[in-house]
Amino acid sequence: MNQEQFIRLHEQEWQQLETWLDAKKTNRKKDAEQHATLGIDYPYLYRRVCHHLALARSRLYSQQIIERLNRLVLRAHQQFYRRKSGLREKVFDFIAAGFPALVRKEWRLLSVSSLLFYGPLLVMLIATQLYPDMIYTVMDADQVRSMEQMYDPNLQERYGREREADSDFMMFGFYIRNNTGIGFRTFAGGLLFGTITIITLLFNGLYIGAIAGHLTSIGSGTPFWSFVSGHSAMELTAIALSGAAGLKLAIALIRPGRNSRMLSLIEAGRDAVRIIYGAALMFLIAAFIEAFWSSIAWLPPTTKYTVGIGLWLVVIAYFAIAGRGRAT
Repeated sequence: MNQEQFIRLHEQEWQQLETWLDAKKTNRKKDAEQHATLGIDYPYLYRRVCHHLALARSRLYSQQIIERLNRLVLRAHQQFYRRKSGLREKVFDFIAAGFPALVRKEWRLLSVSSLLFYGPLLVMLIATQLYPDMIYTVMDADQVRSMEQMYDPNLQERYGREREADSDFMMFGFYIRNNTGIGFRTFAGGLLFGTITIITLLFNGLYIGAIAGHLTSIGSGTPFWSFVSGHSAMELTAIALSGAAGLKLAIALIRPGRNSRMLSLIEAGRDAVRIIYGAALMFLIAAFIEAFWSSIAWLPPTTKYTVGIGLWLVVIAYFAIAGRGRAT
């Protein structure tokens, strides 16, 4: 490749990095924020320009192009390494771009996990309405009675509570422990070649579907569906993501390629753990909604359904759009 072809091929990347560095240098906060919203991974772009500089030197291109790239690399180095990024900036960057970009990258695993979870859920939801006794395949009689009491249409204060004495804060803690426990078991089950991950996804799908179908069939559908609508987007998506993370570990063990199983597991674990970080945050949000919003009995069901649909649209848009152009 001659110098002219090299410049034409990479000029746009150099200009993008130069423009961003100029905005940073002059403290044009608004300009820098606008560049950030473009979804460009500037650290990755910096590494690319470093590579371009090395190529220009090895190919003996003109001193002018080498000096330009050298200045650009030095400016970017000073910008990125003058101070270490704070924890707050890293967390914000992960939530805003890194997490959704990573989930899109692992869409195949998420699809398999979703099929293992939502498939049994839908099957059991239909089956328990056609064959009511199916509920007893996943719950005993005492559990069924307790569930019916928690979603009694005559309740005036709170749904989903076994004891009215339980405060919202106590239930918030309970939901965090319960939800994150499900997510961690689903994830960690990947270490047993995915068997526990698959079983956990299947069982939770069957369990949730059985409850939904049974309560709908006995006339408690409105209390139940209005209860779950608010937090379902966060909670159910987080379960599916936990399954995807567990399956990633399982694949690394089953098909390590040329690496040892340990090395393959370590490499896969980097992304899997990041997915779990994001899923844990979603579980936390779901627990907050479930404790302080979903359980309110006096709110009109239409209000809860509207909020629930809105949150599903937000979750879908977040994973579909946020972090576009971000290298994972």
